[in-house]
Amino acid sequence: MATEPDYPQAGRNRLILPSPVGWIGSGQPNPEPDMIAALGAETVMMMGDNPALPRMPAAPRLLDFFRYRIDPFTRRHLLTSAKHALDAGLDETVILACLLHDISNGALIRTDHGYWGAQMIAPYVSEEVAWAVRYHQPLRYFADEAAGYAYPDSYRLFFGPDYVPPAYIRRAAEFARRHRWYMTARMVTIYDIYFFEADDSIAPDLFADIIARNFREPAEGLGFDDSPVAHMWRTMIWPNNFL
Repeated sequence: MATEPDYPQAGRNRLILPSPVGWIGSGQPNPEPDMIAALGAETVMMMGDNPALPRMPAAPRLLDFFRYRIDPFTRRHLLTSAKHALDAGLDETVILACLLHDISNGALIRTDHGYWGAQMIAPYVSEEVAWAVRYHQPLRYFADEAAGYAYPDSYRLFFGPDYVPPAYIRRAAEFARRHRWYMTARMVTIYDIYFFEADDSIAPDLFADIIARNFREPAEGLGFDDSPVAHMWRTMIWPNNFL
């Protein structure tokens, strides 16, 4: 029976430095100086596989990220959104966009998550799917009663009742309204089901066939195909790397 290789830096205390986007503006001091001062023969900065996380396959596929990297809160949200779209009989373009629309939130970065998410999936999906993921972000802030979309109560809770989106979001939403794929992105917002409706019973494998038909899995694995976005997938594989 094959044995798993040792984790890198085995036997040492591995320190994890949070990324600056996770602490800047929080009032917390930069932890890096204290960590650097603590380094020595038995204490190093984390690099490579973290034993606290499930080990990813050598050639990861999309569903591996759902199983092993996307946090459970976001995973439930994405699966619930996509299942609602599936049950409504929508086409696979919309279903896949619902499945992927918050992928950045769940395993990479929250700020401008639609833009990050669209960029990281663009080499592997249709242009329309990537477009819908990008523009669902600005469209979430603007109701379209004719399409059946109201401004979400959760946004009033998250941001306050008097929140006004910044100018770039308003411009992007106006651009999206005039685009031929407007309703694709709008359907993502309609099926953007929030946490209180998340369903724990939905297995990621439910969408395996849709993914097989609509997501181009690189033979080398996501993160190792030398695409312009491979580094984003590697960051999700090794989220705690010091460099």
